This record gives sequence, C-alpha cells and structure tokens, in this order.
Amino acid sequence: MSDIFIHARDLCFSYADEEGREENPALQNFSVDICRGEYVAVLGHNGSGKSTFAKLLNYILEPTSGELTVGGLELSRKDLSDEEILNLRKNVGMVFQNPDNQLVATVVEQDVAFGPENLGIEREELRRRVDYALETVGMTPYAKHEPHRLSGGQKQRVAIAGILAMMPQCVVFDESTAMLDPGGRREVLDTIRKLNREHGMTVLNITHYMNEAAEADRIIVINDGKLLMDGTPDQIFAQRDALHEVGLEVPQCAELIHALRDAGVPIDGETLSSPEACADLLQKAFTKHAK
Repeated sequence: MSDIFIHARDLCFSYADEEGREENPALQNFSVDICRGEYVAVLGHNGSGKSTFAKLLNYILEPTSGELTVGGLELSRKDLSDEEILNLRKNVGMVFQNPDNQLVATVVEQDVAFGPENLGIEREELRRRVDYALETVGMTPYAKHEPHRLSGGQKQRVAIAGILAMMPQCVVFDESTAMLDPGGRREVLDTIRKLNREHGMTVLNITHYMNEAAEADRIIVINDGKLLMDGTPDQIFAQRDALHEVGLEVPQCAELIHALRDAGVPIDGETLSSPEACADLLQKAFTKHAK
C-alpha cells in the first residue's frame, strides 16, 4: 500500500466572515498521507476540523494555502478545470449524516442510478452498476421499494449504493452513522468494511463513536485544526489521558483495561481496541491474579 492517494502538507483552511475576510482557521498546517486502499478513522471534538478536511478532499471547499493532492490531482492549484473537478467528485464519494438529504428518487433503484445517469453512462452499463451497487450494500431485495419507507440504516445503505454506482476510488463517510440506532450503525459499518476489504476502496470514516474507529486499520486525531495523533487503534487508545484532554473517550473495552491496570491488576499486551482480544487479556490477567 505504498501508493499515496491523499497527500496533505501544511494544509490550511479558514472560513471567511460576512465581509469576505478570512478568519476562524479550521485547519492549520495540517499534514498527512493516506495510501490507496487504507481504512482510516478520523476523530476529533466538534469544531476540530474533521468535516472541513472531508470537504476539501471533494473540493466542496478550496484550500486557503498549503498542498493537497487527491488521486494525483493537485487541489491547491488555482486553475482547476470543471472537468478535473467533475472527475475528482466521481473518484471521491461523500456520504453525509442524514441519508434523506442524498435520496432524490421515489424508487430505490432509480435513486442509485441518478448519479451515473447524469454522467451519461449508457443504459447497459448503468444497469450493471446499479445491480452491482445494490448487491454490494445488501439492498437488492429493496430495489423496487420506496426509499422513504425504509429504516434509517437501509436509507443510508441506499445512499452509499448511489455513491458506489459512480465507481469511486475513495469514499468519505462524514458522521454517516450519527442519526442511526445501533442496528443501523452495524449495517453501515459492515458495508464500510466490505467496501474496503472486498473491493479495495480507500475509506475515511469521520466518527464520534470510538467503537467504530476501533474497526479501522488506522486512526488520525485532529484537534483545533492540527494533526494530534496518527497510528493504529491500539496505539491511539493506549493514550487514554491525552485523548481525555481533548474531549475524546476510548472504547469501553479499552477503558476497562486502563481502569484495571490503574487498580493494580496485571494485564500485559497492548491490544485495546478489539473486544475479543480484550476479553482474552482479561481472562489471562484474572487467572494469573487468582493464582
């Protein structure tokens, strides 16, 4: 995975006031590289710059300064053509918090077809893409259903299918499970993992849920517009106190292990993100402690 898909170096973005003056910096000298095919979770408190970073990747926002290259296209250039921006948005799909804002048709399969149809995709290829997208997210049985009659998790999967039908190289999930119940979140997370593991898509999952972040290969933490941490879930969640200082928690299983260690229970190992691995560590620790 040495092929870098997203390259940011000293990236800055500031929102402007009503008079057009730049103020309120959202990203400050932000630098990160994300490889093609990685599954990365992005964490940070509200207003940390997570969603700003996501919108820069899709050129919804333009960088104020610094470097940003996505899929080989330098977005920090001032002379991007409409064709280049269109190609970027085909390659970097965005799934937002409220699926109702991304559903535009009265029938599921028509909604999934909306994006590629507007790109002028021929009918036979369009049919293939819609079938592929619905199958990938597990919504083929609902192809003829009305989107507004679906559950929240099902609606979000239809929204994801609409992005997949565009055949992107990368999908950015911006708080995409925030409005869902636990069952709906699980449905979407299973879909995210499938896209990454089975289809090789680069995935960025911006989330407030630590258990979601634990399923990624890598976590980056943004604080006040700057990169604070970058590592595997175990490396990040080992830094409980530093996370607490910036208003973030760790997964429940990791919090339990930290608490037991603080109480003097001998728990060896660094696996803090997987519930199964944590359970194994706890069993060994209590067995050892009992002896």
